[in-house]
Amino acid sequence: SEAEIRAAYRKLARTYHPDVCSEKDALEKFGQVQQAWEILSDPEKKSMFDRYGRIASPAAGGGTAGGVQMDPERFSEIFEEMFGGGRGSGPSPFGGGFGGSAGRASPRRGVDSRKEVHVTFVTAARGGVEDVRLDNGSSVKVRIPAGIDDGGTLRLRGKGGPGLDGGEAGDMLVTIRVGAHPLFVRQGLDLLVDVPITISEAALGAAVEVRLLQGSVKVRIPGGTSSGKRLRVRGQGINAGPDRVGDFYAVVQIVAPSELDDAARAAVEALDAALPDPRQDIDGLNTVEP
Repeated sequence: SEAEIRAAYRKLARTYHPDVCSEKDALEKFGQVQQAWEILSDPEKKSMFDRYGRIASPAAGGGTAGGVQMDPERFSEIFEEMFGGGRGSGPSPFGGGFGGSAGRASPRRGVDSRKEVHVTFVTAARGGVEDVRLDNGSSVKVRIPAGIDDGGTLRLRGKGGPGLDGGEAGDMLVTIRVGAHPLFVRQGLDLLVDVPITISEAALGAAVEVRLLQGSVKVRIPGGTSSGKRLRVRGQGINAGPDRVGDFYAVVQIVAPSELDDAARAAVEALDAALPDPRQDIDGLNTVEP
């Protein structure tokens, strides 16, 4: 590659630079490295050397092109020194008839590809299997781990772009998008459910059967429960494996009626008169006539 050629040239140029090298033929070697670099770094000159073994015009049968003339045998030696190849070990990547395998195309890994897969809330919470379509048109079944978050990524080894020159295939990175649920809200591994209750249930207490991810549970709401109170059911959240189990919370929401008939209004007014003022001990909050 261009980067390999450049790195090898810089290394040898530093090695044989007359200012730092004490060898008798340092200047000659430095010039040969410069010539090799001029050939290898110029695609046109390199192509000409591939075909004719020298940098010369084929039509003229001689004469230099670009002012560079190098003996093929010496160029082979410089090439081998630059890239560590062994003479006679195979055809040159430049087609010049000399050995050295280091210039062959290196295997390159394929690129990673990306895809989004939408799953249901329950699949993300409990785990499951989804079909994922690959870039080549085929599909593969992918296990969705229990408890995966929205935006979580799964890596499918070897399912991305194909490798080059014998390199391994890239991976496919699958981003999971989790849909909403009409009842549950998720916080980490915990599950929350809003449970609406009436004013009288809040004051007197109640019991509500609430659905879980699997089965259901009876939640007892004690009298005097305020709106926003969380009632916990341990270990009934998302089970993502050993030591990774969340809890279930019933979140109480007191719902006031929007309309009252005469009997209901009278009952509520009587209740209001009997109940203590919840703001009476709070400085800065005073009850006034509506």
